[in-house]
Amino acid sequence: MTNISELKGNWEETKGKLKQSFAILTDDDLLFAEGKQEEMWGRIQAKLGKTKAEIQEYISGL
Repeated sequence: MTNISELKGNWEETKGKLKQSFAILTDDDLLFAEGKQEEMWGRIQAKLGKTKAEIQEYISGL
């Protein structure tokens, strides 16, 4: 998994790819706010039914 600073730098691109792959995700689900990363991961996990590790592994493969 890329680190948080790398993820933040590429987040708009990553967010677009996630929305293409998982149409159920919205912009609100993928809001990457400072200090709110765990809340974002929780929203994504709830929508996709996957663990944080599974999601991070998927993102690393993008």
